[in-house]
Amino acid sequence: MPVPISQMWTVATYVLKQRMQGREHYPLVLMLEPLFRCNLACAGCGKIQYPAHILKTDLSPEECFKAIDECGAPMVSIPGGEPLMHPQIGEIVAGLIARKKYIYLCTNALLLKEKLHLFKPSKYLTFSVHVDGQREHHDFSVCREGGYDIAIEGIKAALEAGFRVTTNTTLFDGADPNSVRAFFDEAMALGVEGMVLSPGYTYDKAPDQKHFLGRARSRRLFRAILSNRKPTWKFNMSPLFLEFLMGKRNYQCTAWGAPAYNLFGWQRPCYLLQDGYVDTYAELVKTTDWSHYGTESGNPKCANCMVSCGYEPTTVHHAFSSFSGLFAMAKATLFSRYRDPGAVKLLEEYNATNEAHASLVQIGSGKVEDMEQTAV
Repeated sequence: MPVPISQMWTVATYVLKQRMQGREHYPLVLMLEPLFRCNLACAGCGKIQYPAHILKTDLSPEECFKAIDECGAPMVSIPGGEPLMHPQIGEIVAGLIARKKYIYLCTNALLLKEKLHLFKPSKYLTFSVHVDGQREHHDFSVCREGGYDIAIEGIKAALEAGFRVTTNTTLFDGADPNSVRAFFDEAMALGVEGMVLSPGYTYDKAPDQKHFLGRARSRRLFRAILSNRKPTWKFNMSPLFLEFLMGKRNYQCTAWGAPAYNLFGWQRPCYLLQDGYVDTYAELVKTTDWSHYGTESGNPKCANCMVSCGYEPTTVHHAFSSFSGLFAMAKATLFSRYRDPGAVKLLEEYNATNEAHASLVQIGSGKVEDMEQTAV
């Protein structure tokens, strides 16, 4: 099982407790950003577009602990920026483990091998390594040649040291589902615990604004990728969220399920949108008009979003708050092949498109060579 039973039990009992107490809004995972700076400049990321004095600033361990104590979420995701660049990241993780929080430390793994000594293997700690597919695609996505090989080395080192490791893959328009499926085989061969997937979010400040996926294209892509699965593939996510990506389910965003805390305070409404900041978690919950967010709201900033931090909490809430939800999750867990002849045809269409594109590129290259020879 890609998610330990102890973690599933903790989350399930937590959700049931919130329901019994009648809480309408409760956090499932804290998105804790202890810094914004990074050692990569990915074209699809808008998280590092801050002035130099902001990029040099860090949250202190005490500020991080205060945030998790305030909201009480059972899980903590530590994105960034690159968390391993934080000078006290080992202390932050140790403090969260002491509080028995399940941690997903998101990293591009460029520093993972040299920073492993700062951590101890624990059921509470998982390195979520950013790998956007096979070598060529990943290196193009992160705008760094050789990035894939370094990430794989980091994954191997962490696994050998006894750490929990998952891969984290963000997909954009133009992704080849055949290549993504081949990457799944590569990831599973490494021995990672599971894989995490999400379509990219349309960051306003991202350098590349041309390759974000709309909802219809996202569903088409994920249907091709996730149908007709191999039994060896394991995903460290809610199976209902995967069905949502495939277009098999409709859910509303629960931005309150993954509150974000960073250098500026509690970010309204979520990790992805910046509609102001407040000083306390209680103020975030009480003063945010949650009806203004999600696809149902008509907010143009939310129109194409299908990102896990907005919709996976919805699926977890659904799974553990009713018998029908629990049955749906059990069914999705046990019957995960999703045989779909139409999805096979989609894969063939992607293949044909890629082959046609390659042929055009080859023809174009040949014409250039002919013109150069004629000129000589």
